[in-house]
Amino acid sequence: MHRWNNRLYNYAMIMKKRKLILIRGGGDVASGVAVVLHRNGWPVVISELPAPMVVRRKVAFAEAVWEGHQQVEEIQSVLAENDNEIEDALCSGKVAVVVDPEANILERFEFAAIVDARMLKRYDTNPIFEKIPLIGLGPGFVAGENCLVVIETNRGENLGRIFREGSAEKDTGIPAIVEGRGLERVLYTPCAGKIQTYIEIGDLVKEGQLLAEVGGEAVLAPFDGLVRGMLRNGLDVKAHIKLGDVDPRTDASLATHISDKTLIIGNSVLDVVESLQ
Repeated sequence: MHRWNNRLYNYAMIMKKRKLILIRGGGDVASGVAVVLHRNGWPVVISELPAPMVVRRKVAFAEAVWEGHQQVEEIQSVLAENDNEIEDALCSGKVAVVVDPEANILERFEFAAIVDARMLKRYDTNPIFEKIPLIGLGPGFVAGENCLVVIETNRGENLGRIFREGSAEKDTGIPAIVEGRGLERVLYTPCAGKIQTYIEIGDLVKEGQLLAEVGGEAVLAPFDGLVRGMLRNGLDVKAHIKLGDVDPRTDASLATHISDKTLIIGNSVLDVVESLQ
């Protein structure tokens, strides 16, 4: 009973300082935003799918769904399976990850804002933001229609721009050029089937090296570089979805550090959240 009362007291003290932020999605962009908010004193809850498929797993809190916990840079997260565990996680200074794709947690906890970082590219009109400020990341959001504000996620001069009217740039489907490499940096599943991986995220690989098999079909390294991301071994996947990410740079820290792009997006989210106060 003493521990229960102490937990409630600690949780009440957290909420007295800052209300919660809900982030929908736990991929690398969502997780970078969570890290920026957490570093600035905002308690964060991440809602995810029951079996999330994330490529940049070393910088994604979604991995907590599979592993029970996940650390991104210095910030720790834990999978919380009920409301008490959510409060315990927040009281211990961790990001709480919940399996809650419909965001039903909104009915039980009070949030200062919602950040939709699922990067779905299209969204319906959402009545949620009429009650709780909703910050939309990337294409598909229209400020004033299905969210309060939109934040640009495409690299370029507008990266991180906050739109209070209108929408972000359309999805190009083409990754940014890195040392002359663009679309070839992204690996796709050649067919449907089970993934068998032969490398780890952070490994340096050679052009033509066997990285994985999907349904028995080989996936080879397109050039010499660093494996920056790869879906989990053993997953059953559809054909032509993103499987991995190879970077021509050979700095292993790129696999475990939040990208500069994501930090810019995260700081824009922080600006919006703090302006709401």
